[in-house]
Amino acid sequence: MADKLIIFDTTLRDGEQSPGASMTKDEKIRIAKQLERMKVDVIEAGFAAASPGDFESIKAIASIIKDSTICSLSRANDRDIARAAEALQAAERKRIHTFIATSPLHMEKKLRMTPDQVLEQAIQAVRYARNFTNDVEFSPEDGSRSDMDFLCRVLEAVIKEGATTINFADTVGYAVPELYGNMLKSLRERIPNSDKAVWSVHCHNDLGMAVANSLAGVMIGGARQIECTINGLGERAGNTALEEIVMAVRTRKDYFDLQLGIDISQIVPASKLVSQITGFAVQPNKAVVGANAFAHASGIHQDGILKARDTYEIMRAEDVGWSANKLVLGKLSGRNAFKQRLEELGIALESEVEVNAAFARFKELADRKSEIFDEDILALVSDEEHAQNNDAFHYVSLSQRSETGELPFAKVVFTSDGKEVTCEGNGNGPVDAIVNAIDSKVQSGAELLLFSVNAITTGTQSQGEVTMRLSKAGRIVNGVGADPDIVVASAKAYLSALNKLQSKTEKLNPQI
Repeated sequence: MADKLIIFDTTLRDGEQSPGASMTKDEKIRIAKQLERMKVDVIEAGFAAASPGDFESIKAIASIIKDSTICSLSRANDRDIARAAEALQAAERKRIHTFIATSPLHMEKKLRMTPDQVLEQAIQAVRYARNFTNDVEFSPEDGSRSDMDFLCRVLEAVIKEGATTINFADTVGYAVPELYGNMLKSLRERIPNSDKAVWSVHCHNDLGMAVANSLAGVMIGGARQIECTINGLGERAGNTALEEIVMAVRTRKDYFDLQLGIDISQIVPASKLVSQITGFAVQPNKAVVGANAFAHASGIHQDGILKARDTYEIMRAEDVGWSANKLVLGKLSGRNAFKQRLEELGIALESEVEVNAAFARFKELADRKSEIFDEDILALVSDEEHAQNNDAFHYVSLSQRSETGELPFAKVVFTSDGKEVTCEGNGNGPVDAIVNAIDSKVQSGAELLLFSVNAITTGTQSQGEVTMRLSKAGRIVNGVGADPDIVVASAKAYLSALNKLQSKTEKLNPQI
């Protein structure tokens, strides 16, 4: 039987470190449920010591998810490890993932520790983590730029202390596939007890080689766990993309000869859910999950496809979940059908009041849009979750006027701490007018870094999904809004971003 390749998803931890990609607890739970539905082996649910919000999210996910191992990251110190253990207490299968930097640059400039001090701290961290679980993962941060002799000392010592997974981290995306794979191979050959642990790879995409490096780590280095994220989400240029790894291993089984437990039909739904929640749109030419991934414009290609699909398609679109995005509900659908569809999508609203409110939004949308798709339902539930939050600002209504030769005008009504506010503004276009109108009352002082519009589904009736990225005093946030009217979606997105700027939550984001 072929070896099992463990898929370790870190969308909720490393993926969330993308500027502006922070998620609420409810959003993280929805993604975790989708990852479980996809049969991901290990879900890194967050970094428990980063913030109270991260701790509560991990705790909630640990109590809900049954079929995947739940993991929390921690630095190599007792406080972080104890916090991780507390958050994971309810998990049926739990893992503590601890790390410390091992490269000369990081030890000298960041940690200001000697190699011997780093070695001792790594040993103590694994020893302490073993008090809480037998499943302990250790990562040498910036491993790909570390001295091989020192890496061997550290990794042999932590395996001796009981680390069951060793994660060779290419923290800054510096690695090259052949060199990275051979470095991992050398570590496993030189470390006497290397066979006592599962070896893992964790690569960043700064040079566009995260997937290639990860696969080299598997085929040359003998790793049997890959750490990755949905859509390759992650800080800077992102992380190894789960969908690309899974489909590469599955499509080229003749070469990799590895077993996967992933349900690939859930890949596209997971991609769309993460994109919708974070506001990070998937580029059309993205492998596997991009809108053009299975599109053929060339006449020669189209002719070949019509004669035999495998002339130009090495994967089937329906296998990865594209065909799952079918029409499910319409204007005449009842509350029970709507509620059942929520359950099928892995959405569990906490009370009947929330279900009724979401259903009311659904009926309102159905009056404006004849065909309701799964993506529409996900968007309106996201809207409902934001409405239930204790946010400062909530959209109510707007009117706007824009015509050639006239200065666009907008009148916006929103609530601020429960009180209705009416404001007016002009701008270069309707969106600029809306932003100016809202800012005339809020006076946020924020800088708009990104404005993007994407159609949630196909057709001219599609809801527009708007993402606005704001920056203020070093903080970067994304606001997302959806509506058949993209001007309304823009107002919702701007207010959503302002709400996140108002949040006082501070997070510590470590790199691995």
